[in-house]
Amino acid sequence: MTGQRPAPHPRRAAAICGIGSSLPPRVISNEELTRQGSLQTSDAWIRSRTGIVNRRRAAPGTATGDLATGAGRAALESAGGPPPDLLLLATTTPDRHCPATAPEVAHRLGLSTIPAFDLAAVCSGFVYGMSLATALLLSGDCARPLVIAAETYSSIIDPLDRDTAYIFGDGAGAVVLRGAHPGQPGAVIATDLGSDGSRCDLIAINGGGSRMPLAAQQLTRHDRYFRMRGRDVYAQAVRRMTESSRAALHRAGWTPGTVAAFIGHQANQRILDSVADRLDIAPRHRFGNIQDVANTAAASIPLALADTAAQGLVPPGARTLLTAFGGGLTWGSIALTWPSATPRHHPPHPRPASEPSPAPPHRRTQPWTMSSSTS
Repeated sequence: MTGQRPAPHPRRAAAICGIGSSLPPRVISNEELTRQGSLQTSDAWIRSRTGIVNRRRAAPGTATGDLATGAGRAALESAGGPPPDLLLLATTTPDRHCPATAPEVAHRLGLSTIPAFDLAAVCSGFVYGMSLATALLLSGDCARPLVIAAETYSSIIDPLDRDTAYIFGDGAGAVVLRGAHPGQPGAVIATDLGSDGSRCDLIAINGGGSRMPLAAQQLTRHDRYFRMRGRDVYAQAVRRMTESSRAALHRAGWTPGTVAAFIGHQANQRILDSVADRLDIAPRHRFGNIQDVANTAAASIPLALADTAAQGLVPPGARTLLTAFGGGLTWGSIALTWPSATPRHHPPHPRPASEPSPAPPHRRTQPWTMSSSTS
């Protein structure tokens, strides 16, 4: 979608009215991580190459849906008002291959039978989800969508892989959107999305899909885990995020010099700085939290948004640019005004004790009710 396309209708917009986050309580430092495996690296090397100091890890038994429920509940508290009428969950690490995780999250949030579905765009998932939710709101198909991005990358990372083991963390972020005017805080002004399937091999988990069905006796270690060709990804990420950012800014009618807040996908500090340098965005306008939570894939932008908003570092209404790049390859950018919502945070919301684990085929299970706890 990069290229010539008209901007959205000037009198209508979707705006962020609620922001939520959820992080596992366990913090893993670089020092601890290097002691756990044979990575042959150091805290100093990881910091200098990526900017990462700590990351969060989900406890055993904590799934993506638990993080998504925590972030979704926090975003609903931040937004107040009527409940959402659509839930979109961006994730690379769903609870199960089938069914989607989003309907269960909607149920656990008490959202009755609203439409809910998963979206897979890897680290670009939140930007894709925001763009889709905005389009659905402007079309009249929904009035108050809830967009969640949640990941438990610790479940797909090879702890012995020096290219990925120290990069990723677990977490979830969420926003609630509502109808607004473009001049209001949190309004989405323009979006840009793109993909290049010819480079799908750069970021992938080879096993587990229909092309290479999951069978432990057949899959090698390399095929079971997430793999990334870092040097090639770096070059693609810088190029695509820069081009996409410029496209979104052009559609919004903004120049890079007017951007007061820049949040890129928290993949690598060097990538973030390279993109911002190419866009001529001053360091004082760049925000992120990669040093504290590492790369949380689809969840990285909403987590950085929540963290920055909680600190009150950007005034409501300030021109803001979000940009992301992920497997697929996929990329996307959003030009919006900084929201006025006060973020809320919840820890992962566990599955209620009355809910049994997914049953094997042909076994009946009893329905369950949502716990009254808000964690």
